[in-house]
Order: sequence, then structure tokens, then C-alpha cells
Amino acid sequence: MSAELFKVVCVGFYVVLTLWLSWVGMRKTKDIKGFSIGNKDMSPWVIGITMAASVSSTATFVINPGFVYVHGMSAFVHYAVAGSGGIMTAFLLLTRRFRKLGDDSGAITIPDWIYKRYQSRSLSTFFALINLLSIAFVVLILVGCSLLLSQLFPISQTWSLTLILLFVFSYVLMGGSYAHAYTNTFQGVMMIGVSIFIFVQGFQYFQGDVIGSLRSLGDHYVHVFNAESNLYYDFFSVFFSGFVITFALMMQPHILTKMLYLKNDRDVNRFLWTTFLAGSCFMLMLAVGFYARLKGLDIPRQDGVVVSYITSEFSGFVWGPYALVFISITLLAAGMSTLDGILVSLSAMVVKDLYLPFSGKQEFDEGRGLLLSRLVLVGVGLLAYAVALNPPALVGLFAQKGVYGLAAASLVPIVLGTLLTQRPPVVVAWSAAAVGLVAHVIGILVLGIANPAVAATYAILLSSLVAVVLMLVNSLKNKKKASQEVLFNNR
Repeated sequence: MSAELFKVVCVGFYVVLTLWLSWVGMRKTKDIKGFSIGNKDMSPWVIGITMAASVSSTATFVINPGFVYVHGMSAFVHYAVAGSGGIMTAFLLLTRRFRKLGDDSGAITIPDWIYKRYQSRSLSTFFALINLLSIAFVVLILVGCSLLLSQLFPISQTWSLTLILLFVFSYVLMGGSYAHAYTNTFQGVMMIGVSIFIFVQGFQYFQGDVIGSLRSLGDHYVHVFNAESNLYYDFFSVFFSGFVITFALMMQPHILTKMLYLKNDRDVNRFLWTTFLAGSCFMLMLAVGFYARLKGLDIPRQDGVVVSYITSEFSGFVWGPYALVFISITLLAAGMSTLDGILVSLSAMVVKDLYLPFSGKQEFDEGRGLLLSRLVLVGVGLLAYAVALNPPALVGLFAQKGVYGLAAASLVPIVLGTLLTQRPPVVVAWSAAAVGLVAHVIGILVLGIANPAVAATYAILLSSLVAVVLMLVNSLKNKKKASQEVLFNNR
């Protein structure tokens, strides 16, 4: 079989299997709840791989290795060590309690969870609006996937972008959360295999001495704190901000709602172990940044490091074109595994948390919520497509600025609402969310902080401080009120 025929067969098999899994999911999707979080009948192993694939996506497989290529060990530690620590800490701390609160209240989206936890429609609406910032990440994924597809087939990036959009939206429109979970499991298994293969294949470039090989590229390149980097240069920018912002990113709607897929607490441990093991495999892709530098590749566009490396690395082997086809399809799958999750959560959120409250209705007519979710999905896709046609120069940083703002606003209200046994005061959640978002925007646009993770971390710290102060003030007021009532009753 020729390489060209193999390419067509592999892509055809991938498309057919994905659409078939979506059709299976569509048969289980009867209403907006099934479209958003399923019917509590998914295996925790499936949910775990789905979660890991959603967290990793194009950022880990295509974009972030470019930061490692440019900034070296400091970027690798920022994403692989600090970032992984933030991810697992968030899951260990929040999963059980968040799932239970969601089950008890019947929440199906993050703003819906916020409304039922805080009993504030205005706060819920605010969360629904700021969650639209997730569109920035949709743009990143579309651009990353279009680069890969245009490399795989002799078509323009615009045509690649169009075909990817049509494909992803066709299967998400069919099956919602089930299509997302089933296809992510299939895609996630592919991603695990390719991550390990590429890592092992390229390890030869270290020549048995990882540190020595990297030092040959420059003394600063091997340092955990890179003094020549404008993004990763000290403990705060490498470790602290990496941990905090990644922890906060787990508050995104397409990630946190996965916890609502779980049926009971018995499934949690299996879910966490699956997520951790799959995610660890995905992080191996960051080493591609090192391999590309050690191989001596001169890549002018940071976002194109992975595509350039795999093309250069495998084109010289007899079996190389076949491996390149499978790897390219897997990298596409990595992007789609997150893209479909974001689209499901965004469409459900717009309908459930924006349209329904303003329509004056308490519940949807039968089938109407599902129809509206699918219509909103089309609108979100067209908006993201328009931006992706002419993306910013560094689409990775563009996406981080938008999504990190959402994370800065979301962390404190969700963590307080999850961990505190009593309902936190609405004013605390409102103030923390507003301060987090505004402080992040000021850090980026006014103070000119280059690394969005650093700006978001400062914003989260300020948001946390505001929450602590308001909680103390509220506690003092309650104590004062209680003492006054005791004095009054004793008279």
C-alpha cells in the first residue's frame, strides 16, 4: 500500500469511526441534560481518559512544545511539573464534593452550579458571560489543527480550517456529551500511544546526557529559571504561577463538568488514577521542543515546532511516511478531543444559563432545549471560525490571555462554594470574581505583563485576599449580631 493510499484509508477510518461513535451517543441523547453531562452511565475509565484528553489537547500536543523550543527547561518545568501539580491538586481537592453538590442540586453547567449553590441569578449570568472567553481557546485549537491538516494534505490552511470545523461540529451536534466522551476515549488511546512513541524515538538526541545536551544549546537554556526568557525567569513565573494558573484552569466549564458525569463516589478513585496516568503520558510531548533544538531545526514560527519536527524526523525512514500519517491524525485528534468538550459546554451554558432565565420560563418544552443547544453550537463555531481565519501572531498567548482571565475570575467562587459546608455570602463570590477578572485584564493591558500566567496569578492572589477580608468582615458582623441578640434576650 502506498503512503498516499494509507493516508486516505487512515483518515477515512478515523472519520467513520468517530461519526459512528457519535451516532451511538446520539441514541442516548434525549434532552439538554443528556447533551450536557450524560445520564450517569459512563465508565469512570472512559471519563478519566476523556478528562485527560480534554485537559491536554492542542496546547500540550502542538502549541506548548514551541514554548519549550524557545525557552528551554524553564518552560518544560512550568508546564510539566508545576502544571501537572496544579491539575492533580485541583482534582483531588474538588472532585468528590463538587460532584455531590452538583448531584444534589441537579446542576448541568458551571453557571447552573453557581446559581444553585449561591442562589444568585446575577452571579450565574456573570459566570455564563465570562465563560464565553473559552472561545479564545477554540480559536487556538482550530488554528493548531488547521496547521496539521494542511501539512498532511496539499490544501490551504483556510480549507483545512473549514473542513475541521465542519467535521467536529457534525459529530458534536449529533451526540453531545456522549459523542465527546466516546470519541475522546478513542482519541485518547491514540494520543497515549503516539506520545510514548515520539518521546522514545527522540530520546536519542540527548545522547545519554540530558543536562549536558541541553547545556550545549546555551547555559540559560538548561536553567530552571531562564534569565534570558521574558516568560519563565524566576520561581514565581516558573513554579508558582504554573501551579496556581493550572489549578485555576480546572475551573473551566469543559473540564469541571466532567466530574458531574460520575455516578457516585466509588467511581472517583478510578477516574483520578486514569486521568493522572493518561495525562502523564501526554506531557511527554513537551520533549519535542528539546528534540527540535537538539536536531538543529531552525523554525521561525513557534506554533509550528511540532509539525516541523515530526515532518523532519520521520521523512527519512522507509516507514516514515506511514508513521507521519498516523502521528498527524493523532495530533488532530488531540485538538478535537478538547474542542468538542468546549463546544458542548458552551452551547449548553448559553441555552441553560442565558436564554432560559431571560425567556421567563422555568424549564424547556420537550426537545426544545436540545434543539437550541445545537443551534447555539453553530453560532459559536461561526464566530470562532471568523477569528481563526486571521489569528494573532502567537495564538498560544492569545488563547492564554482569554482563558486565564476566566480562570482568575472562577477560582475563588468555585473553591469556596465547593469546600465550605455553609453557603458562602454572595457578595464574597461576586467581589472575588470581579476583582480576579479586572486585575488580570489590567496586568495584561496596562502593566504589560508578558506572561499571561503571571498576570492571572497576581489576579488570583488579589481575588483571594479580597475574599478572605470579606469573609472575616462577614464573620465579625455575624458574631456581633449574635451577641446583640443574646443581650436582648437576657433583658
